Amino acid sequence: MADTSPARVLIVDDDQQIRSSLQRGLRLSGFAAEAVDGGPAAIAHLAEHEVDAIVLDVTMPEIDGVEVCRRIRSAGLDVPVCMLSARDEVDDRVAGLRAGADDYLVKPFSLEELRLRLEALLRRRPTVERDVLGAEGVEVDPGSRLARFDGADLELTRREFDLLTTLLVNRGVVLSRSQLLAEVWGYDFDVQTNVVDVFVGYVRRKLEAAGAPNIVETVRGVGYVVR
Repeated sequence: MADTSPARVLIVDDDQQIRSSLQRGLRLSGFAAEAVDGGPAAIAHLAEHEVDAIVLDVTMPEIDGVEVCRRIRSAGLDVPVCMLSARDEVDDRVAGLRAGADDYLVKPFSLEELRLRLEALLRRRPTVERDVLGAEGVEVDPGSRLARFDGADLELTRREFDLLTTLLVNRGVVLSRSQLLAEVWGYDFDVQTNVVDVFVGYVRRKLEAAGAPNIVETVRGVGYVVR
């Protein structure tokens, strides 16, 4: 029998009003939402409790959202993280994504958009392809979730791995940003975000750092492809 229990979402924000508003709204939307005040409380909570997703503010005293994300990824916690940031916190937002966050929302945002994004991030989209995929010395193994170049491991985040795998599964096919949002992030609704471009950039930089060729091509005005 399928598990029908509500998804457990942890809200991390040092603003009490925001915490209360998000907790109340997400509970009304069917989530089992809990809220904690700041980074140290989040780390302590995660050490004792399992969660299914995290809504994480970027700018917090003591331990900010970027460091919280970095620590939970270093601890091996593979849980969807949606960062919250003010419009002028671009550098922090990018740092959060590099630290392992899956997506971000810019304040102010609607509760409905947060709900839709959480539902999408919580959907597990297992890769059907099980064979090792590759191009020009770059290989991904969907079964073991390992990526390599010339035998050396590539340190990709979960979302970077899924993006590269999706492009390799569809090798030779130009995928639009909307298609990649649907396949990799589960966003089957209209969403305004540049997260695809940001993550393509991350994948390219990691390939370059490993000495690998840039196998992800940009098709201007359309999307991305691996030839």
